[in-house]
Amino acid sequence: MGETRKLRNESSNFASRIRDHVNLGSKLSETVMGKLRLGARIIQEGGRENMFKQTFGMREGEELLKASQCYLSTTAGPIAGLLFISTEKVAFLSESPVTISSPTGHSITTDYKVLIPIRKIKTGKESENMKKPGQKYLLIVTKDEFEFWFMGFLRYEKAFDSLRKALSLVGIQLCEKPSRKGFLLLSA
Repeated sequence: MGETRKLRNESSNFASRIRDHVNLGSKLSETVMGKLRLGARIIQEGGRENMFKQTFGMREGEELLKASQCYLSTTAGPIAGLLFISTEKVAFLSESPVTISSPTGHSITTDYKVLIPIRKIKTGKESENMKKPGQKYLLIVTKDEFEFWFMGFLRYEKAFDSLRKALSLVGIQLCEKPSRKGFLLLSA
């Protein structure tokens, strides 16, 4: 009886994560089309690891730990994509191209990419929505004080564990106790 209840709670929690993930997008139809484009692109490029290698490069000995669907928070709103965590870097690739203005005033359509070498990360924080504890956020702060907020994970725990592993390679450890603000802190 207890196992059945546990499975029901886990499936309900995963269903909630899917709903929250989809709700972060601007329109359901755009979100679904973006997921289809992303899936097709992953297949065309021979899997997530090949996509990571082709987009961000991979050094000898570097290992891709995890690729997670999530959103990157930007001033223009959340951007859906894949968060790659390797033993050398954290990288984000949008699932759909974004249109930006060039310095000359022309519009350019390109993938939105972020690449953060692990050695340049100052700290990371795990957070959750106080009103909806199932909504988890991951903040990465670089040594030059840039902040990157990732949210809407389908499998948050696996992404966070992979980040913890990658950061431990450069001496950044996860603190054991949550702070008063509800964060678990990572520090050098």
